[in-house]
Amino acid sequence: MSNTALLTRPSTARHLHAVEDIAPAPAPASRPLPAGTAPRGFALYVGIDEARAAADGVSLSTLVEALRRTLSELAPHAETYATVALAPVGAGGRDVDVVRLALHEPSAVARTKQDQPEDDHVPGGVTIDISRRRVHIDGEAAALTFKEFELLQYLVLREGRTIERTELVGSLWSHADGEDAPGERTIDVHVRRLRSKLGRYEDIVRTVRGIGYRFDRHADVVIRYGHGTPSPDRF
Repeated sequence: MSNTALLTRPSTARHLHAVEDIAPAPAPASRPLPAGTAPRGFALYVGIDEARAAADGVSLSTLVEALRRTLSELAPHAETYATVALAPVGAGGRDVDVVRLALHEPSAVARTKQDQPEDDHVPGGVTIDISRRRVHIDGEAAALTFKEFELLQYLVLREGRTIERTELVGSLWSHADGEDAPGERTIDVHVRRLRSKLGRYEDIVRTVRGIGYRFDRHADVVIRYGHGTPSPDRF
């Protein structure tokens, strides 16, 4: 056996071993879809706060715009929507878990409900629980409809800001067809019904004449955000 062979064979073996190590893994098999369903898109939960983003030399808005540019290049027909998830300072937990909970990802919400006691409302006053979508008035559960809670939540998350009727229609009925979307005056009907269920605390939802509505928090109003809550601001 020549000296050349002695030198090249181990090297070749090491090279082949390296190729085997970096060979791509086979793609995982797709999960079967439930009967009667079809994919319509996907959600990508990104967990990172502004401080960590800044340490990487970017910001949350920069990340969103970069992802949008990539999507527009790969799939020009894709529709995108982005929002930021907020949590109380010092709430702790993983960022991605906060995002999933704030955006009501089913498994994240289910885990939170298991961890929370049933009776966590304040005996007196108004308790608005954003994460669990509940309202208690003087210790009793208020029978708000889905749309009434959506309306109240929209105002609560924009506390102190007057919201025009056109914004409420465009945001809360964004997926409704033109014929199904309510007129601005229909919002007044929803607000009246909401106020009637708030009872003696009805003035936390104030009318700003000629413009729209505003949420004003009183000392006897408690807002529970859970571990995360949707941001009122969209990218």
